Amino acid sequence: MVLLLVGACALLAQPTFHEDVEPIMQAKCDQCHRPNDIAPFSLLTYNDASTYAIDIATQVGNGVMPPWKPVAGYGSFRNSYALTDDERQTILDWVAAGAPEGDPANAPPPLPVNDTPWQLGQPDIILNLPQYTPSATASDTYRCFSLPSNLASDVYLNASQALPGAPQEVHHILIFMDETGESLQYEGQDGSPGYNCFGSVGLQSLSAGSYLGAWVPGARVQPLDPGLGLLVRAGSRIVAQVHYHPSGRASADQTSLGFYLAPAGSVQHRVLAIPVVNTDFTIPANNPAYPVTASFPVPDGITGNLIQVGPHMHLLGRQIAIDLLHPDQTSTHLIYIDNWDFNWQSMYTFTNQIPFTGGDTVVVSSVFDNSADNPNNPNNPIVPVSWGEDTTDEMVVGYIGMILDQEWLADAFLRSANQARKLGKPHAPRVAPGK
Repeated sequence: MVLLLVGACALLAQPTFHEDVEPIMQAKCDQCHRPNDIAPFSLLTYNDASTYAIDIATQVGNGVMPPWKPVAGYGSFRNSYALTDDERQTILDWVAAGAPEGDPANAPPPLPVNDTPWQLGQPDIILNLPQYTPSATASDTYRCFSLPSNLASDVYLNASQALPGAPQEVHHILIFMDETGESLQYEGQDGSPGYNCFGSVGLQSLSAGSYLGAWVPGARVQPLDPGLGLLVRAGSRIVAQVHYHPSGRASADQTSLGFYLAPAGSVQHRVLAIPVVNTDFTIPANNPAYPVTASFPVPDGITGNLIQVGPHMHLLGRQIAIDLLHPDQTSTHLIYIDNWDFNWQSMYTFTNQIPFTGGDTVVVSSVFDNSADNPNNPNNPIVPVSWGEDTTDEMVVGYIGMILDQEWLADAFLRSANQARKLGKPHAPRVAPGK
């Protein structure tokens, strides 16, 4: 009798799809695993999920999926799709139990269906990139496109969204403002729309504060909080870097960019995206753990809040951390990624704004693996690698989205940031990234 009761309790404890697994997938998986998105299969129904149950267990168990890179405890971010330990175990237990469906009556409400591809409704401004067909045989294609903004006066953006025409081909999109028009001289020079680029948009004149947004598959558009805006100058050009990941077929893409304007007169603080960089480094050949750091000291008399953070490296990157170092040598951890993957990067919005003051220093600490043991190493034979724009070059950048209390000092602050970017200041190495 006791054994029967134990067996019955074990059966009752087994998770089922509708009661236990479907809510997790709605929150953490379905933004990519849906029809006509980047994921290779949908997970919107029980039949979908049960068909791929073994694959799900493999990818979830080894931590590949979902591809949320920030390590827990080093910054708190909005709209995280990282699995908790309990959520991961629930999925694994469900698969181990044979992927039982459970009672469909206990399923959570289906996710709302948006009749328009624009998540926040019709944008105020839509710019259509030219049609471009990436190579079906190239490993990856990074193509930048330069478009006129057609703005007669300055505006502030509350949000932006990219809408790929061939979503199965497009891995990510970065959007920048080109105030000088430099990008126009590269546009179409090789006989095709746009120009080749990797890692950045390849503009020498690109200034701090030029970042306007990004899109990655499954991303939800995050409007800025009321009173905040990204400045777009009148007469500027908009440059979009589109990363095409091959799907095995040549598909024409025409991506559209949608911009949502902040209400006129509502912006109290311009959002500044500051790149913290070090351009003066060389990673020795066959070094599996070479540290590179960069820093940006906040000028005296400046206070404000950090709202976003975005780490960036190329293919040799292994770890990257961004910290806010205070004058008393204590620090606030902003983000730490211990298993960098160039294919999965983003700008991350803090759950709560983080205050900073003059005398604080933003420190980027990274580790590169330039050995033959790094499967992503693009060089054979292994050679020293320095800063650069090409695939075989490297970068260490920490993009910091911030607002200033002293709004009238924004232009002077950007000049300071531009100078620091050109100098590429290193910083004393930390004991370990994020520690």
